[in-house]
Amino acid sequence: MYAICALLALLVFLPQLLRHFFPYFWQDANYLFQYLRCGVRISRYSTKKPFYSVLDSFLDNVKKQPEKPFIIFEDQVYSYQEAERRSNKVARALRSHAGLNHGDCVAVFIGNEPNFLWTWLALAKLGCIASLLNYNIRAKSLLHCFTCCGANVLLVAADFTLYGENPHKNSTASQTGSDSGLPKAAVVTHHRLWAACFLQGMLGVKSNDIIYINLPLYHSAGLLMGVLGAIERGITIVLSRKFSTSQFWNDCRKHNVTVIQYVGEVLRYLCNTPKSDSDRHHRVRLAIGNGARMDTWKEFLHRFGDIQVCECYGATEGNVGFINYIGRVGAIGREVFIHKKLFPYSLIKYDTEREEPVRDSRGFCKEVEKGETGLLVLKITKIAPFTGYAKNREQTEKKQIRDVLKKGDVYFNSGDLLKVDRDNFIYFQDRIGDTFRWKGENVATSEVESILILVDCIAEANVYGVLVPGHEGRTGMASVKLKEGKQFNAGDFFTTVAHHLPTYARPRFIRIQNSIEVTGTLKQLKVKLSKEGFNMDTIRDQLYFLDDKAKTYVPMTRSIYEAIINKEMRL
Repeated sequence: MYAICALLALLVFLPQLLRHFFPYFWQDANYLFQYLRCGVRISRYSTKKPFYSVLDSFLDNVKKQPEKPFIIFEDQVYSYQEAERRSNKVARALRSHAGLNHGDCVAVFIGNEPNFLWTWLALAKLGCIASLLNYNIRAKSLLHCFTCCGANVLLVAADFTLYGENPHKNSTASQTGSDSGLPKAAVVTHHRLWAACFLQGMLGVKSNDIIYINLPLYHSAGLLMGVLGAIERGITIVLSRKFSTSQFWNDCRKHNVTVIQYVGEVLRYLCNTPKSDSDRHHRVRLAIGNGARMDTWKEFLHRFGDIQVCECYGATEGNVGFINYIGRVGAIGREVFIHKKLFPYSLIKYDTEREEPVRDSRGFCKEVEKGETGLLVLKITKIAPFTGYAKNREQTEKKQIRDVLKKGDVYFNSGDLLKVDRDNFIYFQDRIGDTFRWKGENVATSEVESILILVDCIAEANVYGVLVPGHEGRTGMASVKLKEGKQFNAGDFFTTVAHHLPTYARPRFIRIQNSIEVTGTLKQLKVKLSKEGFNMDTIRDQLYFLDDKAKTYVPMTRSIYEAIINKEMRL
């Protein structure tokens, strides 16, 4: 009798005990259940003969709901059946006119429009590999991307020329992503593709939801997590050519959007728009994305209402990701014991001056303590593989760290500094090395440097990212050494960067130095310069600022500096 009474008492007080000692128990349990469920589904799809693909999921939706709106684009509505018909038409045309066969690689140079989706579906039906080029790409980067992906056919939108801005390349179904140097094509398997597609379901997206997608479709977030995730859910997509602060909420209201995607800059841009009585008049309940800064996140919720913000973390080529399913403001995810056991990762000490992990006397890396910032490395295993970059063995090897915690282990180097707090929430701290993020895009310093030295007056260039008050990420700054006897030619400098670089990759600040500092191993010092930034109170070197309106670089003045520091000037 006493035992039964004790058991009943335990059952009565169990919820309270869990809430006190394990406040996130049920959310953690639900996340693990969803995660394992997705793993089982991927395994089941893999064993099917033939493999059950996202295309198969789309075709199943066509059968189940042929008349349901699939794409809404500029007041045109395309049903699932209409998408099937149009993609078949594209597939027939490509087979007869381009002579495409199963396994061929096709480079796609199309913007955010329905034709992009008809083309992607058509290539999937033909069994071709789609290599998706950023439609702003140009010059050297375009040639490099086309060469490394191995495509022998290039499909271009009717309203595009091959002159753009962005030296970044993404592709899916086989290749996506870039993080440093010239663009690199990350190999994306069907397993990886399904994992990205399942994200919407894990975050509670239902079959009657409507998702608004204005992120570029060449990007894995826009296509994999957005469009293909919507196909897996069988939902309606409101597609926009590009992000527009003035149209965003109007589109959401007009089409009864319930789910939106973002990168950190998107939320900030929305918060910077003039306040309106209609700010909370919408049906959006869920925002999925990455890169939201804590202050922007708070302001977004305060202004636009009770929207569940689900911050995610991962890389197209990465082998492990995180999801902030709790909704803790500022966090990118949560450390859960079982998840970490299945997909091991570590935060290791990193020497920012030497730009390398700290190792002990045995040669192994040192893990950081809770609350300390460390470099995220993710163990490469059979269930968490790193498939590398297409036709780039050097960069594939560069992203791997060996003998991390024991002899012979291999980890994927994320290039990101994170920390885990006492409640096991994970926070993004910074990005290391040769890449920084600005305007929601990765900027490769080595590529920008290769452009700057084309300027006649420049002998050497060192590019790095600097923090700017009121802005997410880091904007570009370049320390340059002039050729002997040359003066800084602001007009020539602007013309060169404007011709070769996208707006977000163009250095906002120029610092003229007598010499470029390097380490003992001849690596350029970026950390010290990045910390100094463009501070006129401490820097005695001559500084220049990019004036977009004048289309040139102008000498940095006290008024310009104070306008930036006081958040009176938008960059």
